[in-house]
Amino acid sequence: MPEEASENFAVAGLPMDGEPLRKFEDSTINVEDLDLWYGQKQALFGVNLSVRKNHISALIGPSGCGKSTLLRTLNRMNDLVDGCRTEGKIELEGQDIFASDLSTLELRTRVGMIFQKPNPFPMTIRDNITYGPKLHGITDRKELDVIVEESLRKAAIWNEVKDRLNTSAMALSGGQQQRLCIARALSINPEIILMDEPTSALDPIATSKIEDLATDLKKDYTVVIVTHNMQQASRISDYTGFMYLGKMIEFGQTKEVFNKPRKELTERYITGRFG
Repeated sequence: MPEEASENFAVAGLPMDGEPLRKFEDSTINVEDLDLWYGQKQALFGVNLSVRKNHISALIGPSGCGKSTLLRTLNRMNDLVDGCRTEGKIELEGQDIFASDLSTLELRTRVGMIFQKPNPFPMTIRDNITYGPKLHGITDRKELDVIVEESLRKAAIWNEVKDRLNTSAMALSGGQQQRLCIARALSINPEIILMDEPTSALDPIATSKIEDLATDLKKDYTVVIVTHNMQQASRISDYTGFMYLGKMIEFGQTKEVFNKPRKELTERYITGRFG
Protein backbone atom coordinates (compact mmCIF):
# COMPACT_ATOMS: atom_id res chain seq x y z
CA MET A 1 0.00 0.00 0.00
CA PRO A 2 1.28 3.48 -0.75
CA GLU A 3 2.39 5.53 2.20
CA GLU A 4 -0.16 8.21 2.99
CA ALA A 5 -0.11 11.28 5.17
CA SER A 6 -1.51 10.73 8.66
CA GLU A 7 -4.72 12.32 9.91
CA ASN A 8 -4.61 16.05 9.44
CA PHE A 9 -3.77 17.40 12.88
CA ALA A 10 -0.78 19.29 14.23
CA VAL A 11 1.12 18.51 17.42
CA ALA A 12 0.02 20.65 20.33
CA GLY A 13 -1.09 23.38 17.97
CA LEU A 14 2.43 23.94 16.60
CA PRO A 15 2.64 25.58 13.14
CA MET A 16 3.37 23.29 10.20
CA ASP A 17 4.91 25.65 7.69
CA GLY A 18 6.73 23.75 4.96
CA GLU A 19 10.40 24.16 4.13
CA PRO A 20 11.19 26.66 1.33
CA LEU A 21 13.37 25.52 -1.56
CA ARG A 22 17.06 26.29 -1.09
CA LYS A 23 18.94 24.98 -4.11
CA PHE A 24 22.52 23.80 -3.82
CA GLU A 25 24.87 24.93 -6.58
CA ASP A 26 25.92 21.30 -6.99
CA SER A 27 22.43 19.80 -6.62
CA THR A 28 21.54 16.72 -8.64
CA ILE A 29 17.80 16.65 -7.85
CA ASN A 30 15.54 19.62 -7.12
CA VAL A 31 11.95 19.16 -5.97
CA GLU A 32 9.75 22.26 -6.04
CA ASP A 33 6.20 22.69 -4.72
CA LEU A 34 5.43 18.98 -5.09
CA ASP A 35 1.88 17.83 -4.34
CA LEU A 36 0.84 14.20 -4.71
CA TRP A 37 -2.49 12.40 -4.49
CA TYR A 38 -3.51 8.76 -4.34
CA GLY A 39 -6.98 9.09 -5.76
CA GLN A 40 -8.74 11.67 -3.58
CA LYS A 41 -6.22 11.34 -0.73
CA GLN A 42 -3.44 13.92 -0.76
CA ALA A 43 -0.17 12.51 0.57
CA LEU A 44 2.37 15.28 -0.18
CA PHE A 45 1.85 19.01 0.29
CA GLY A 46 4.12 21.58 -1.36
CA VAL A 47 7.32 19.63 -0.76
CA ASN A 48 10.60 21.38 -1.56
CA LEU A 49 13.94 19.57 -1.54
CA SER A 50 17.40 20.02 -3.03
CA VAL A 51 19.69 16.97 -3.06
CA ARG A 52 23.39 17.67 -3.13
CA LYS A 53 25.63 15.64 -5.42
CA ASN A 54 27.93 13.02 -3.82
CA HIS A 55 26.32 13.42 -0.40
CA ILE A 56 23.90 11.30 1.63
CA SER A 57 20.52 12.90 2.29
CA ALA A 58 18.25 11.18 4.82
CA LEU A 59 14.49 11.53 5.16
CA ILE A 60 13.09 10.95 8.63
CA GLY A 61 9.66 11.25 10.23
CA PRO A 62 6.90 9.13 11.77
CA SER A 63 5.20 6.32 9.85
CA GLY A 64 2.83 7.65 7.21
CA CYS A 65 4.48 11.07 6.96
CA GLY A 66 5.19 10.78 3.21
CA LYS A 67 8.92 10.09 3.19
CA SER A 68 8.74 6.84 1.17
CA THR A 69 6.15 8.39 -1.13
CA LEU A 70 8.55 11.26 -1.82
CA LEU A 71 11.44 8.86 -2.41
CA ARG A 72 9.44 6.80 -4.92
CA THR A 73 8.47 9.96 -6.77
CA LEU A 74 12.13 10.76 -7.52
CA ASN A 75 12.30 7.95 -10.09
CA ARG A 76 8.57 7.87 -10.85
CA MET A 77 7.93 4.53 -9.18
CA ASN A 78 4.62 6.02 -8.08
CA ASP A 79 3.54 5.98 -11.72
CA LEU A 80 2.85 2.29 -11.13
CA VAL A 81 0.18 3.11 -8.53
CA ASP A 82 -3.34 3.46 -9.95
CA GLY A 83 -4.85 6.87 -9.31
CA CYS A 84 -1.57 8.55 -8.39
CA ARG A 85 -1.07 12.06 -9.73
CA THR A 86 1.39 14.85 -9.01
CA GLU A 87 1.69 18.58 -9.41
CA GLY A 88 4.88 20.59 -9.09
CA LYS A 89 8.37 20.16 -10.47
CA ILE A 90 11.16 17.61 -10.09
CA GLU A 91 14.39 18.17 -11.99
CA LEU A 92 17.31 15.77 -12.44
CA GLU A 93 20.43 17.69 -13.41
CA GLY A 94 18.15 20.48 -14.63
CA GLN A 95 15.91 18.19 -16.69
CA ASP A 96 12.21 17.77 -15.91
CA ILE A 97 11.71 14.10 -14.99
CA PHE A 98 8.11 14.25 -16.26
CA ALA A 99 9.11 15.59 -19.69
CA SER A 100 8.27 13.50 -22.73
CA ASP A 101 11.92 13.39 -23.84
CA LEU A 102 12.95 11.50 -20.67
CA SER A 103 11.62 7.94 -20.60
CA THR A 104 10.97 6.15 -17.33
CA LEU A 105 13.54 3.53 -18.43
CA GLU A 106 16.25 6.18 -18.74
CA LEU A 107 15.16 7.82 -15.48
CA ARG A 108 15.24 4.56 -13.53
CA THR A 109 18.62 3.74 -15.07
CA ARG A 110 19.99 7.03 -13.77
CA VAL A 111 18.12 6.85 -10.45
CA GLY A 112 18.27 3.35 -8.95
CA MET A 113 16.14 2.04 -6.07
CA ILE A 114 16.95 -0.26 -3.15
CA PHE A 115 13.86 -1.50 -1.34
CA GLN A 116 13.11 -2.22 2.30
CA LYS A 117 13.13 -5.98 1.86
CA PRO A 118 15.94 -7.55 -0.19
CA ASN A 119 14.49 -8.68 -3.52
CA PRO A 120 17.07 -10.69 -5.46
CA PHE A 121 15.83 -12.36 -8.62
CA PRO A 122 15.38 -16.15 -8.34
CA MET A 123 18.44 -16.82 -10.48
CA THR A 124 22.19 -17.05 -10.00
CA ILE A 125 24.25 -14.32 -8.39
CA ARG A 126 25.90 -13.59 -11.72
CA ASP A 127 22.61 -13.43 -13.60
CA ASN A 128 21.25 -10.98 -11.03
CA ILE A 129 24.08 -8.58 -11.90
CA THR A 130 24.04 -9.08 -15.68
CA TYR A 131 20.25 -8.78 -15.99
CA GLY A 132 20.25 -4.98 -16.28
CA PRO A 133 23.26 -4.62 -18.58
CA LYS A 134 21.80 -7.25 -20.92
CA LEU A 135 18.54 -5.27 -21.09
CA HIS A 136 20.67 -2.32 -22.17
CA GLY A 137 22.20 -4.33 -25.00
CA ILE A 138 25.47 -5.54 -23.48
CA THR A 139 26.09 -9.13 -24.57
CA ASP A 140 29.88 -9.53 -24.65
CA ARG A 141 30.88 -12.11 -22.05
CA LYS A 142 34.13 -10.42 -21.07
CA GLU A 143 32.45 -7.05 -20.66
CA LEU A 144 29.73 -8.62 -18.52
CA ASP A 145 32.36 -10.37 -16.39
CA VAL A 146 34.00 -6.99 -15.71
CA ILE A 147 30.63 -5.46 -14.76
CA VAL A 148 29.88 -8.36 -12.40
CA GLU A 149 33.17 -8.04 -10.55
CA GLU A 150 33.16 -4.24 -10.39
CA SER A 151 29.57 -4.09 -9.18
CA LEU A 152 30.08 -6.72 -6.50
CA ARG A 153 33.30 -5.05 -5.36
CA LYS A 154 31.59 -1.67 -5.07
CA ALA A 155 28.84 -3.32 -3.02
CA ALA A 156 31.48 -4.87 -0.72
CA ILE A 157 30.36 -8.43 -1.35
CA TRP A 158 32.78 -9.70 -4.04
CA ASN A 159 35.05 -11.61 -1.65
CA GLU A 160 32.06 -13.39 -0.13
CA VAL A 161 30.54 -14.61 -3.42
CA LYS A 162 33.32 -14.69 -6.02
CA ASP A 163 33.58 -18.50 -5.81
CA ARG A 164 29.84 -19.12 -6.13
CA LEU A 165 28.66 -16.73 -8.83
CA ASN A 166 26.72 -19.53 -10.53
CA THR A 167 24.75 -20.50 -7.42
CA SER A 168 21.33 -19.19 -6.50
CA ALA A 169 21.13 -15.70 -5.01
CA MET A 170 18.31 -16.96 -2.81
CA ALA A 171 20.83 -18.94 -0.75
CA LEU A 172 22.53 -15.75 0.50
CA SER A 173 21.83 -14.29 3.92
CA GLY A 174 19.51 -11.30 4.22
CA GLY A 175 22.38 -8.83 4.52
CA GLN A 176 24.19 -10.40 1.57
CA GLN A 177 21.01 -10.29 -0.50
CA GLN A 178 20.64 -6.58 0.20
CA ARG A 179 24.23 -5.89 -0.86
CA LEU A 180 23.63 -8.01 -3.96
CA CYS A 181 20.61 -5.81 -4.77
CA ILE A 182 22.83 -2.75 -4.38
CA ALA A 183 25.38 -4.34 -6.73
CA ARG A 184 22.56 -5.04 -9.20
CA ALA A 185 21.56 -1.37 -9.09
CA LEU A 186 25.18 -0.30 -9.62
CA SER A 187 25.58 -2.57 -12.66
CA ILE A 188 23.84 -0.05 -14.93
CA ASN A 189 25.86 2.96 -13.74
CA PRO A 190 23.25 5.09 -11.98
CA GLU A 191 23.91 8.64 -10.85
CA ILE A 192 21.69 8.43 -7.78
CA ILE A 193 20.80 5.58 -5.43
CA LEU A 194 17.51 5.71 -3.53
CA MET A 195 17.31 3.52 -0.41
CA ASP A 196 13.94 2.90 1.21
CA GLU A 197 14.65 1.72 4.78
CA PRO A 198 17.28 -0.70 3.44
CA THR A 199 18.28 -2.09 6.85
CA SER A 200 14.91 -2.42 8.59
CA ALA A 201 14.81 -6.19 7.94
CA LEU A 202 18.47 -6.79 8.85
CA ASP A 203 20.36 -7.67 12.03
CA PRO A 204 22.79 -5.15 13.60
CA ILE A 205 25.88 -6.62 11.93
CA ALA A 206 24.32 -6.57 8.46
CA THR A 207 22.95 -3.08 9.17
CA SER A 208 26.45 -1.83 9.99
CA LYS A 209 27.78 -3.22 6.70
CA ILE A 210 25.06 -1.47 4.69
CA GLU A 211 25.71 1.81 6.54
CA ASP A 212 29.45 1.54 5.83
CA LEU A 213 28.66 0.75 2.21
CA ALA A 214 26.37 3.77 1.84
CA THR A 215 29.08 6.02 3.25
CA ASP A 216 31.59 4.59 0.79
CA LEU A 217 29.23 4.86 -2.18
CA LYS A 218 28.81 8.62 -1.88
CA LYS A 219 32.30 9.04 -3.32
CA ASP A 220 30.87 8.04 -6.69
CA TYR A 221 27.10 8.38 -6.29
CA THR A 222 24.45 10.55 -4.70
CA VAL A 223 22.47 8.69 -2.03
CA VAL A 224 19.00 9.46 -0.67
CA ILE A 225 17.87 7.22 2.17
CA VAL A 226 14.56 6.90 3.99
CA THR A 227 15.01 5.63 7.53
CA HIS A 228 12.84 5.27 10.60
CA ASN A 229 16.05 5.09 12.64
CA MET A 230 17.14 8.58 13.68
CA GLN A 231 20.47 7.24 14.98
CA GLN A 232 21.17 5.83 11.54
CA ALA A 233 20.41 9.19 9.91
CA SER A 234 22.71 10.97 12.35
CA ARG A 235 25.50 8.43 11.75
CA ILE A 236 25.67 8.32 7.97
CA SER A 237 23.89 11.30 6.40
CA ASP A 238 25.27 14.71 5.49
CA TYR A 239 21.81 16.28 5.22
CA THR A 240 18.53 15.37 6.88
CA GLY A 241 14.94 16.24 6.06
CA PHE A 242 12.22 15.88 8.68
CA MET A 243 8.78 15.17 7.23
CA TYR A 244 5.42 15.30 8.95
CA LEU A 245 1.87 14.96 7.57
CA GLY A 246 3.13 15.07 4.00
CA LYS A 247 5.19 18.23 4.43
CA MET A 248 8.93 18.84 4.51
CA ILE A 249 9.12 20.58 7.87
CA GLU A 250 12.86 21.10 7.99
CA PHE A 251 15.87 20.25 5.83
CA GLY A 252 19.50 21.04 6.54
CA GLN A 253 22.88 19.73 7.55
CA THR A 254 22.40 16.68 9.72
CA LYS A 255 24.40 17.96 12.67
CA GLU A 256 22.32 21.14 12.73
CA VAL A 257 18.97 19.38 12.37
CA PHE A 258 19.79 17.07 15.27
CA ASN A 259 21.67 19.48 17.52
CA LYS A 260 20.08 22.83 16.77
CA PRO A 261 16.85 22.43 14.76
CA ARG A 262 15.22 25.60 13.45
CA LYS A 263 11.66 24.33 13.92
CA GLU A 264 10.10 23.43 17.27
CA LEU A 265 8.22 20.58 15.60
CA THR A 266 11.54 19.04 14.52
CA GLU A 267 12.98 19.42 18.01
CA ARG A 268 9.98 17.72 19.57
CA TYR A 269 10.20 14.76 17.19
CA ILE A 270 13.94 14.30 17.61
CA THR A 271 13.69 14.41 21.40
CA GLY A 272 10.92 11.82 21.39
CA ARG A 273 8.06 14.03 22.54
CA PHE A 274 5.86 12.70 19.75
CA GLY A 275 5.99 10.20 16.90
